[in-house]
Amino acid sequence: MPVDAQIQGLLDLIASKNLPPHYLLAPPEARVAMEKARAILRGPEVPLARIEPLSIPGPAGTVPARLYAASQERSLPILVYFHGGGWVIGSLDTHDDLCRRLAIASGCLVVAVDYRLAPEHKFPAPVEDSFAATRWIAAHAKELGGDAKRLAVGGDSAGGNLATVVALLARDQGGPAIRYQLLIYPAVTKDFTLPSMKAYGEGLILTMTGMQWFWNHYLRLPADARDVRASPLLAPSLKGLPPALVAIAEYDVLRDEGEEYAWRLQAAGVPVRLVRYDGMIHAFATMSVVSRTLEIVQEWGRALKQGLV
Repeated sequence: MPVDAQIQGLLDLIASKNLPPHYLLAPPEARVAMEKARAILRGPEVPLARIEPLSIPGPAGTVPARLYAASQERSLPILVYFHGGGWVIGSLDTHDDLCRRLAIASGCLVVAVDYRLAPEHKFPAPVEDSFAATRWIAAHAKELGGDAKRLAVGGDSAGGNLATVVALLARDQGGPAIRYQLLIYPAVTKDFTLPSMKAYGEGLILTMTGMQWFWNHYLRLPADARDVRASPLLAPSLKGLPPALVAIAEYDVLRDEGEEYAWRLQAAGVPVRLVRYDGMIHAFATMSVVSRTLEIVQEWGRALKQGLV
């Protein structure tokens, strides 16, 4: 099917502004550009019962985070969320609207983690921050108002990558016990030969050149791409990982690798729901001005509720 009409309207609007693509900018400039794009992509602000800043001890200092809850209830299920942005851009603010909506749709206590960004902090710094934050959140769940026995990880794009890696590390390093994964068009391998890379590599929010820019900033050396903490698709085994919802966009350079990861999970005996959202593009999760996005976020919320019963 064609690109969603509302999304195509956003693409046309962005094109009319003649904005330079992020890969022609220095990382600090690209971060500013992404923050400015929020005004175009997000709908009216959604109020919540609780929105609180957190400071989490990390391996290289404090890791900022933000807590979201739609109620004042205690012992809520927990979703630890990692924002997208190619490990280079993105922030708590760029994904604030999505986290608010996930908190409402799922009934979860959502904790968004503001891990260190590349190239100032290259791989594996974002992984280390994300895993340390997840362990801390699980250990302090009760005082946060959450239930450590109902813990999920999630993220979009590079954040989906971090969520998959945190799940692998938790499996291999004795916890915390993760019950569910919400993986939104995750980046799981550095492979530019996949058909979706070529088919959708130009003209959309995320291009193949843009993805190359992100990987080049993230990795220290080419050999890092073979490390499963960067490319979880290369993990020798995916057995024993938590059930997952893998959400894929039809028009996305990351489509094929996300689907392959879901198939590998299935082959390893992990309960997986793989959904390809036709007509959608990369980054649609943060486009709350799009009606279809709002419907899909509700769907993800229902999946989290079921997965964290």
